[in-house]
Amino acid sequence: MQYPVSSLWKDVPPVDIALQVRDIFSSYRGTIFFRADDIGVVGENFTKLVQIFSKHNVPLCLAVVPVWLTRARWTQIQNFCSKSHSLWCWHQHGWTHTNHETSGKKCEFGVSRSRAELIHDILRGKSRLENIMGSDFIPAFTPPWNRCSDLALTVIKELGFSAVSRSNGAKPPAPSGLPDFTVNIDLHTRKESSPVESWANLMKELRSGVSSGTCGVMIHHQRMNANAFAFLEILLKNIVQSGCSTTNFSKMLMNVPFACGEVVHSGALV
Repeated sequence: MQYPVSSLWKDVPPVDIALQVRDIFSSYRGTIFFRADDIGVVGENFTKLVQIFSKHNVPLCLAVVPVWLTRARWTQIQNFCSKSHSLWCWHQHGWTHTNHETSGKKCEFGVSRSRAELIHDILRGKSRLENIMGSDFIPAFTPPWNRCSDLALTVIKELGFSAVSRSNGAKPPAPSGLPDFTVNIDLHTRKESSPVESWANLMKELRSGVSSGTCGVMIHHQRMNANAFAFLEILLKNIVQSGCSTTNFSKMLMNVPFACGEVVHSGALV
């Protein structure tokens, strides 16, 4: 399947982009996490992605589509990722990544689905990942397209998940006791038609994330080209050099007070 590449990556990054990124993160002492969606198949872009995060020793939350993962593919992934095992946080990304809504925005676990249907698919995905991954599976849930219904959130909590991860400002809010590790920076599913506009907006997103102390970065490796990988190198290099604390869901869950609050950014309750 051919995935579209956003206009942002049609040209090489601006010559001063490293300076802009360095300026944004130079005094930032908060935490930042990266979440890569649509994981399940080992391909060229996946291996490049893992190599870059391993090279910079930066953790990565990997949202795995259960139906895409087989034991053979998991063995491939393990063989490739074993040297940096502690960096990776493997968690659930829906069931089949299929839209079930007949109108409006795409959603796998939206308002058109019954409680029984939600339980059936979410539990099938959870059981499949637990059986294949064993103790490497982390009970966090990223809904496809970063959205799901209020009922789905309730079901996710009831089925024993420790957290969800959606876009900043996602509605409805997660129920109490189910932290939401939100992403507010989108690298690869951008909609701007102009690269200039897209670069400006991306820098605004990074500055906003830093100023609020809530940096969660979303990655779609299938939509990356050479320019996108070049920028990711620049981003990770400057984040590490700035002294920011990089984290993943496994570490964040150890610091969450589950008794109250719904929205969690980079390990801090908001």
